[in-house]
Amino acid sequence: MDMLWSGWGDPARATALPDTVTGLLRELLGVKPREAATVPLEEIDVPAPPLDEAARRALEDAVGGPEHVRTDAESRIRHTRGKSTPDLLRMRAGDTADTPAAVVLPATHEEVLAVLGACAAHGLALVPFGGGTSVVGGLAPARRGGFVALDLRRMNRLLDLDETSRTATLQPGLRAPEAEALLAERGWTLGHFPQSYEWATIGGFAATRSSGQASAGYGRFDEMVLGLTLATPEGTLDTGRAPRSAAGPDLRQLVMGSEGAFGVITSVTVRVRPVPRVRRYEGWRFASFEEGAAALRRLAQDGPRPTVLRLSDETETLIGLAQPDAIGASLAGQDAGCLAVVGFEGTEEDTTHRREGAAEVLRACGGTFAGAEPGERWAHGRYSAPYLRDSLLAAGALAETLETATYWSRLPELYAAVRDALTGTLTGAGTPPLVMCHISHVYENGASLYFTVVSAQGDDVVAHWTRAKHAANEAILAAGGTITHHHGVGTDHRDWYVREAGALGVEALRAVKRSLDPTGVLSPGVLLPAD
Repeated sequence: MDMLWSGWGDPARATALPDTVTGLLRELLGVKPREAATVPLEEIDVPAPPLDEAARRALEDAVGGPEHVRTDAESRIRHTRGKSTPDLLRMRAGDTADTPAAVVLPATHEEVLAVLGACAAHGLALVPFGGGTSVVGGLAPARRGGFVALDLRRMNRLLDLDETSRTATLQPGLRAPEAEALLAERGWTLGHFPQSYEWATIGGFAATRSSGQASAGYGRFDEMVLGLTLATPEGTLDTGRAPRSAAGPDLRQLVMGSEGAFGVITSVTVRVRPVPRVRRYEGWRFASFEEGAAALRRLAQDGPRPTVLRLSDETETLIGLAQPDAIGASLAGQDAGCLAVVGFEGTEEDTTHRREGAAEVLRACGGTFAGAEPGERWAHGRYSAPYLRDSLLAAGALAETLETATYWSRLPELYAAVRDALTGTLTGAGTPPLVMCHISHVYENGASLYFTVVSAQGDDVVAHWTRAKHAANEAILAAGGTITHHHGVGTDHRDWYVREAGALGVEALRAVKRSLDPTGVLSPGVLLPAD
């Protein structure tokens, strides 16, 4: 099944907001109904592909025939941009400025190398395309001519499972649910469940340093990766002969997070763990975000660490973001404090031990047990937020997210700075936006902050959000945060990433790109400014 071309995920799950929620949006935020309807897919005017006959033949030869090179309008539209709010608004308006010249579907590492060679020979840029879930402009390169979307869906196999070493080697186009199903047949799990889980791919996880919702227990994706194979215009780069090594700098870390700018990931070797026998999710209440954050820090630093550990601030808790049909139901009530979702996965014995120990810490930090219902409700709706975002956009609201991370000592300053930046730039006609936040990932030394914003769209919604996003980016750097914790750099964060990395760091990365991609074929303008 293909993802909805003008929105997120399964088209059958796209639903309108209840009238009560629409009324609240108008009353509280000044949201007005959208005047412009989505342009139907079949009515979008797509320019002819800028692909000459010699280039087409070279691409067809590279992947074994014309059936694996698509230049029809629908295929190209479905591979245009990613799934950020600006991406979706442009698509719904019929904007095809970033449409690829062709969609090419290789089946092997050798075919990927051949496609790269063909692109270099014919002056075509190339962007790897996994699940199409980028929300940072990672699929819209800066290019002088046409570009190819390299759709990796045919590379979707489990290549090897080493149960003795507890490793699995997976192809990059394997979607996360498919990977979990293949591993579960043998009793194993990767344990990587980001919000994009239903559509994102293994290669995309590695290319963007993805972080799943159960990262407190299973770790980030870059912590799971033991080896990678990278196809580049200059040849093949193999990394990861052993789980750890002192043989020079770790080239795996160079590949992870490179977002297609250095090469195309064609296989990933990851560590796997036994499928948990027990999964328990529950809720805890704290009087304030500060108090809840202190409790999460205690668990992250001193344990016992849960598998899932998240904390919503007062606004996000009050709105009830996890249940679209219940949004705003508690607005007339008293201050709901802050809700923490705490989850445990593993054996019965281990889960019970960690759960009891964590409860002692949470109570000592001022937490009140809220029962299993909040945790189970979160688990049931953990992948629903992008659908809610689409429904809010359709109702005339601006809805978008951004994230960052810093050390525990800097977290309060970063939280306040980003909230102030978003509120200041999105307040219009005296109506401030809803700015919600939660701690989504915790570490011994710090944590991430994940912000959700809902406001009126304004006259030019893309420009309206761009101003707010830029202000938030500036606030993040000024407060000592990283420009992205798990969404990636893409083109949206690139200019701020350049400042975060520093001039020397950027030049070092440019030197790597010149070595692996001397003609600039790969994702130009993504991660690094185009030459």
